[in-house]
Amino acid sequence: MNEKGIAAAALSIRSLTMDAVQKANSGHPGLPMGCAELAATLYGEVLKHNPADSKWVDRDRFVLSAGHGSMLLYSILHLCGYKVSIDDIKQFRQVGSKCPGHPEYGQTDGVENTSGPLGQGVAMAVGMAVAETMLAARFNTAKHTIVDHYTYSLVGEGCLMEGVSSEASSLAGHLKLGKLIVFYDENRISIDGSTKIAFTDDIAKRYEAYGWQVLQGSMYNPAEIVSLVNTAKDCKDKPTLIMLKSIIGKGAPNEGTADVHGAPLGIEGVAAAKKNLGLPADKNFYVLPEAYEYYEGKKNSWEKAEKAWKIEFEAWSKENPALRIQWDAFYEGKPTGQTGLPVYKTGDKVATRSASGEMLNVMASRYKNLVGGSADLMGPNKTKVTDDDGIYTSENRKGRTIEFGIREFAMSAISAGIALHGGLRPFCATFLIFSDYLRPSLRIAALMKINTIYILTHDSIFVGEDGPTHQPVETLAALRAIPNVQVLRPGDAEETEAAWEMAMESKDHPVCMAFSRQNLVVYEKADPDWKNTIRTGAYIVKEGTAKPDITILATGSEVNLALEAVKQLGNKQIRVVSVIDRTLFSKQDAVIRDRIIGGAKRIVTAEAGISMGWEAFASSAADMFCINGFGESGPASKVAEFLGFTAERLVEILKK
Repeated sequence: MNEKGIAAAALSIRSLTMDAVQKANSGHPGLPMGCAELAATLYGEVLKHNPADSKWVDRDRFVLSAGHGSMLLYSILHLCGYKVSIDDIKQFRQVGSKCPGHPEYGQTDGVENTSGPLGQGVAMAVGMAVAETMLAARFNTAKHTIVDHYTYSLVGEGCLMEGVSSEASSLAGHLKLGKLIVFYDENRISIDGSTKIAFTDDIAKRYEAYGWQVLQGSMYNPAEIVSLVNTAKDCKDKPTLIMLKSIIGKGAPNEGTADVHGAPLGIEGVAAAKKNLGLPADKNFYVLPEAYEYYEGKKNSWEKAEKAWKIEFEAWSKENPALRIQWDAFYEGKPTGQTGLPVYKTGDKVATRSASGEMLNVMASRYKNLVGGSADLMGPNKTKVTDDDGIYTSENRKGRTIEFGIREFAMSAISAGIALHGGLRPFCATFLIFSDYLRPSLRIAALMKINTIYILTHDSIFVGEDGPTHQPVETLAALRAIPNVQVLRPGDAEETEAAWEMAMESKDHPVCMAFSRQNLVVYEKADPDWKNTIRTGAYIVKEGTAKPDITILATGSEVNLALEAVKQLGNKQIRVVSVIDRTLFSKQDAVIRDRIIGGAKRIVTAEAGISMGWEAFASSAADMFCINGFGESGPASKVAEFLGFTAERLVEILKK
């Protein structure tokens, strides 16, 4: 081990950090200055990686869960030779910079995930570790190992206080993810001061209770860090937490205090830190030559490691041509077959959650890399993949159905990690109302432009007896409010098939599909090309006339309700349109929207949720047939009557 090289790299990380934060007049110097030796050691002596090819599929992953310490990551990526220059670092926290305030996936070479909201990063790391085991089980053979890497993460006190880390760590221990190694920056400082004010957990005992191996050491002993990692690797049936005692802002005049956590050191503070550390006072963004030399000396071994893997991969490919075809399909997101769709007849009564369950298995047959599960709601969500691979467990890594337990937030973040890893397409599921529990992770998935699929059942007041705690009314509006999230609410079993096809076609955004608990009638479609038209977000179900007096824009179960109201009214001048994706429909040009709406003088909207957002379509507030209050406990039909959300009430509105 080149301890002088590591020391030079650690000193350079501190140098770059304090200058970048000072120049930006914004940022968090505490963690990068406190954890510099870990980063220098990890990237020089531990990680299997190649900066010349940051997307090498069998690389080790490093997730900075404590994303506020982003300068730690940018500094070490620069030193190692990733596409992060000194000029990029000088633009830290500026608009358009490769070095934004918190790491952003897709924006900076070598950054594995977007992190910032604390705790989500380590949960995504769990997902990456899950993905590694799944792919290893499918593709490694007796002669060739082509999937064999570790997932590392760095967490701070804040990550461990947030509940999502507890959820994810609990599941990781249960699943015995032995190739997951997490470093804990144990400086015992948070923004408001010592963690004694609010966080006195015995972290070691907590993680041992989760089923983890717990090791302890110093942040400032590189040889010990390497030894601890080797001990972690020797444990095959437990993830490992390595607790490293540290000093936040090490080297700064205010080291070890909350003041150094999230504010520039100041001109005088930087000068004092440079003097303390032996850095030249007259040089900004200074990197010791020995640091560059250290990582330059590693390039040959990094390249050799990837080259050796490529040779192994080619040998495996020649001996296993069928597996290679499947590998390519996994990583390109292409189907390996075309299993036929279920066939429904007009008049069939099918809950869209049931139709979704059938479509999930159609897609799982077509796409062998489709994996996922629900938050302890496999039966109600209809999310069991019924192939021979079974449930994913520590004994069965080939399983495609994941039992997430009642951990919605971690479920979503773990699914994001699976997507980020590559090779697998994740889905996750819960009741629509409980998307509130996973919303922060959904937002990060949208930011990262990953295509996680969310199956959200029990989509309205028609849940019935479970009452207002389980009856989503504002939830669809909340999901639609997140940029880059596609929200689909199909009206019958046939539209559910279309929704699933649209979801699987998505490349750069997460998709939420909302499904009914209650049976819905499969209706006749007036548009003969509806399967294509629906991709505009809406299509004509009942035409009425070429120029209708009224057009009803309905979603989900309310398409059935609208058709019933029109039938009761007996008015042939009313058009019914199914709006499977309101946001997508609103983005269409006027010609497409007008053709579907039909130039109606009056537009009525119908959805079993709040009216927010429908103002853009409805002729007036009185023409929004919605629910702007909470539900009630009782049988579904009685709840609807109590709330005045019936076909009869819609008839009254249409008559006005």
